[in-house]
Amino acid sequence: MYEEFVWSDVLVLMAAGLFVLGYLVINQIGLRLMLLLGTVLYIWYYAIVEDTPLWSAVWASTATGIANLIGLLSLFYRRSRWAIPKKFRDIYSQFDALPPGDFRKLMGASKRLIRKAGHQLTEEGSQVHTIYYVINGSVEVEKFGSRFSIPDGIFIGEVAYLTGNRASASTYLSRDSEVLEWDVAELKQRASRDPRFRLALDAMISLDLAGKVARAGSERQIEGA
Repeated sequence: MYEEFVWSDVLVLMAAGLFVLGYLVINQIGLRLMLLLGTVLYIWYYAIVEDTPLWSAVWASTATGIANLIGLLSLFYRRSRWAIPKKFRDIYSQFDALPPGDFRKLMGASKRLIRKAGHQLTEEGSQVHTIYYVINGSVEVEKFGSRFSIPDGIFIGEVAYLTGNRASASTYLSRDSEVLEWDVAELKQRASRDPRFRLALDAMISLDLAGKVARAGSERQIEGA
C-alpha cells in the first residue's frame, strides 16, 4: 500500500513538472507535447491513486488531452507541405518565408488569373481596391511623368493597403501576365477576424517592401558607379 502511495505521488509530481516546463516553453509544439505527456501521467495517477479509478477525473483529463492532441496535429499539418493547395504548389517557392498553413490562408483569399498586356493595376491618385501579386510577367510604372519597368515576383498596391492612402503611381502589365488578386475590402474584413491571416499578410508585404528597397539601393549604387 505504501509503495502504491509513493508511486502515485511520483506520477502526480512528474505530471505537474511537465505542465510547469510546458508553460515555460515558447515553442507551441514543445508546449503541447509537454502538456500531452503531463495529461497522460495525470490520467495514470487518477487510475491508481484509489482502489477504484477516479473516473470523472480520468474522463475530464482524457477530453483535455484529446483537444490538445487535435491542436498538436493541426500545428504539424500547418507546417507540412500537405497544407499547400495543389493549384498553388508551383508558386510556394516565392512565398516560402511563410509556413505552409499561413500560405494556404493567404492563397484561399486570392484569385489566380491571366491578365492581358496593358491591363491597369493601379491609377495614380485613385483608391486601391485590389492588391496584386505578379507571378510572372513585368510591370510598367508611371509616376511624376516618368515611366520605368519593374520585374515580376512583387506586390502592387500593398502600400496603399497598409496606409489607406491613394495609389502613388499608375501601373500596367507590359505583357500577358499571371497574377494573384485580393479584394482590399475582403482582406481587411478577414484580417480583422483572423489574427493569423493578418500576420501572414503583413509578413509577406513586409518582405516584399524590404526586397523593393534593397533593389532600389542596388540600382542607385550601379548608377553611381
